[in-house]
Amino acid sequence: MSQSSISPLPERPAASRGPAGKAVALTFSDNSLLPLLLGEHDRHMVQLELGLGVRLACRGNRVAITGESARVDAAQTALTSLYRRLQRGQEVGPADVDAAIRMTEADDPRLPLSDLPAIRTRRGAVEPRSPGQAAYMEALARHELVFGIGPAGTGKTYLAVAQAVAMLQAGRVDRIVLSRPAVEAGERLGFLPGDLKEKVDPYLRPLYDALHDMMPGEQVVRRLGSGEIEVAPLAFMRGRTLAHAYAILDEAQNTTPVQMKMFLTRMGEGSRMVVTGDLSQIDLPPGVRSGLAEAVETLEGVNGISVCRLDRRDVVRHPLVARIVDAYDQRDAARRETDRSRPGHAQPFKEVADP
Repeated sequence: MSQSSISPLPERPAASRGPAGKAVALTFSDNSLLPLLLGEHDRHMVQLELGLGVRLACRGNRVAITGESARVDAAQTALTSLYRRLQRGQEVGPADVDAAIRMTEADDPRLPLSDLPAIRTRRGAVEPRSPGQAAYMEALARHELVFGIGPAGTGKTYLAVAQAVAMLQAGRVDRIVLSRPAVEAGERLGFLPGDLKEKVDPYLRPLYDALHDMMPGEQVVRRLGSGEIEVAPLAFMRGRTLAHAYAILDEAQNTTPVQMKMFLTRMGEGSRMVVTGDLSQIDLPPGVRSGLAEAVETLEGVNGISVCRLDRRDVVRHPLVARIVDAYDQRDAARRETDRSRPGHAQPFKEVADP
């Protein structure tokens, strides 16, 4: 397989490059892939420039990179990674360019090379789009119980469902159990129309959506009908033992400590569990502590359990989502700082029984 080569550019005056300036050129041997690498109207090139703070210029089959030394190295790594992706016959779109930019921030020397963790389903490979996602995917592959904590858009649920589907299709588990607590912001199930299934289905919709991304729709329907895939509210887990199953508890920040302990102790022989949630979006009544928060404090460091924390840098939705998450984090940090300055502000949590 042909590779890109690197050559230094002629030295520029120090004033134009800065004290830590650097200039290199990448030479790509396959001219047919270069337009795909640069994107329509050079959109990918512009995206790399803005994301990494460098200047790119293409002439023939050479791409020149100039900027601060560390940023030039990052751009070089990102371009090489994207080019290798094209050589493997994979597409490169704006999301892939964004992922390559994120991967340059990782300390792991493997990133973003071809030995990144990947979840392989019959619909294709699911690859990480950030260093945090890469660490999370490795934990999903290696550990029997994984806590995935982070804001919306970081892929907590999506990657967990992908791993579950991959293990089901490989015959490593007999079934998938997907669950959520039926807790909502400002509403109660009793006010919703329909029978129990119609009441809880809206809360389970993100799990259905992820399933349909991983396998054909008719297969999802068939496996749901046969019981190989079960989607149920958390209340249905009581009294069960989940053997040879891949169980996912989503939106776990809305469990009470009693509910969380009940779910975790459902694990049976040959089972895997993933618990996902966002501790910044707890919809429990005031004074009721989140079972997810307590479980992480209690179980982090226990052999066989992995706690993965994702943050705004791992948000892979619209770029504005990361900025929205960051703005709320800053506001919450400012409020906590203000609260600390108020004497006697701390409010104890009260334990409640499982309803």
